[in-house]
Amino acid sequence: MKNLIIPENYKSELNLHDTQVAIKTVKDFFQQSLAGRLNLLRVSAPLFVKPESGLNDNLNGVERPVSFGIKELEDAPAEIVHSLAKWKRFALKKYGFSQGEGLYTDMSAIRRDEDTDNIHSIYVDQWDWEKIISKEDRNMDTLKDVVRTVYKALKKTEKYMAIQYDYIEEILPKEIFFITSQELEDMYPDCTPKEREYKIAKLKGAVFIMQIGGILSSGERHDGRAPDYDDWELNGDIIVYYPVLDIALELSSMGIRVDEDSLKKQLELAGCQERAGLPFQKAILEKELPYTIGGGIGQSRICMFYLRKAHIGEVQASIWPEDVTCAALENGIQLL
Repeated sequence: MKNLIIPENYKSELNLHDTQVAIKTVKDFFQQSLAGRLNLLRVSAPLFVKPESGLNDNLNGVERPVSFGIKELEDAPAEIVHSLAKWKRFALKKYGFSQGEGLYTDMSAIRRDEDTDNIHSIYVDQWDWEKIISKEDRNMDTLKDVVRTVYKALKKTEKYMAIQYDYIEEILPKEIFFITSQELEDMYPDCTPKEREYKIAKLKGAVFIMQIGGILSSGERHDGRAPDYDDWELNGDIIVYYPVLDIALELSSMGIRVDEDSLKKQLELAGCQERAGLPFQKAILEKELPYTIGGGIGQSRICMFYLRKAHIGEVQASIWPEDVTCAALENGIQLL
């Protein structure tokens, strides 16, 4: 229970029934806005993949995927996806998408090693999206333009929810602030990465922290990133200040994906060159897949944010430690 934040005098403005109505309102409006602005088509996506495909997201490289044997395939293993970062790029080619077009899908995952708290759950639900760009568009200007587009969809959704529900006030700033992870470390050299995120988010309201995954001048990383989907020089996180919990709240991780050069470089930096022989990584190195930009946007995270909830368990059904469930209920936080 040490990770549970109890806001003083917290009271949910919506009961369980009305919360479900509001969740659907948020999701319907946001995904339509996002898809329209980025020219995305909704597609179906897998819940599990074969380990040998190389398609599963390795996240920080230490999280264990949930796996099971398939009876019909002589108990051959399959893994629940951690995310669809790699699968989406294959899908863009397989489905015949063209440059400037993209896809999005509902992604559900189980992260068994997650340390749960007010904003983390072992159940993950997000919109995974991916869009084809040209090799010439693999630059910082493209990244910032797309981030601004995603942020406009977030802003528009907050405005819409504020109209629908009187208790919701608009708190997102007009523009999102851009800063690299190294600039942020230089600004707050004596802070941890999470402390830096909190300080800059509270200062600016909404921030995109860029270039995550590589080693900073301090010898540390701002955060871990798998070496084979985001280009560490062209990625980042959208983080907003969330006053209900007085925290920095990450809503999206996104970036321009690796090309043949950045993939080779990052596999070497991560010491996992053996991945170059896996189907997905090999296809990138041999230039068989389109150049893309993409990301994930937390569905429960944005519902929690827009509805001003104190715990992600108020907007999604998951499993929590019993002491957390009891303490939450005693303080007006009803977990689903």
